Amino acid sequence: MVTLQGRTIAFLVAPEGTEQVELTEPWQAVREAGGAPRLVSTRSGRIQAFNHLDRGDTFGVDDVVGNVSADDYDALVLPGGVANPDALRLNPAAVDFTRSFFDAGKPVAAICHAPWTLIEADAVRGRNLTSWPSLRTDLTNAGAHWTDQEVRVCTTGPNTLITSRKPGDLPAFGEALVTVFADA
Repeated sequence: MVTLQGRTIAFLVAPEGTEQVELTEPWQAVREAGGAPRLVSTRSGRIQAFNHLDRGDTFGVDDVVGNVSADDYDALVLPGGVANPDALRLNPAAVDFTRSFFDAGKPVAAICHAPWTLIEADAVRGRNLTSWPSLRTDLTNAGAHWTDQEVRVCTTGPNTLITSRKPGDLPAFGEALVTVFADA
């Protein structure tokens, strides 16, 4: 059985616009494996998740970027939603926080539109990954090798990068990230 016992996993999200299921299902996978998920955002308080275009639940923020670093965590998860990564990539502290996991050689998992934040962190050049199909051109223009797959685990780079396309890929995404995070 794979365990994340003693591992702290950062989930980076914007204050608004995270696709709820892309936060809650990987979060649950980490918890079920014995890990400690922490919600990190660009400001304190609560974040507003969405179910596609409809407001979903709110979630309490544990840590704020700028007050924490990759040293405080064992891995990073970037949930999607269109507005979430678009807001994160405009926030220099969020981009720096994301980049720091690559610099530290720590694993990162990103789903759906989340690779927009990876592009801004200059973390996709030469990497093999997948995403929501509309990001294909953005990713290839940033130097990534894009494929349409349920889950992609890339080990060619400073760290292991796990990516998936959409909510339908969440079971495979959760299994891959737990396995990779346990081995890191």
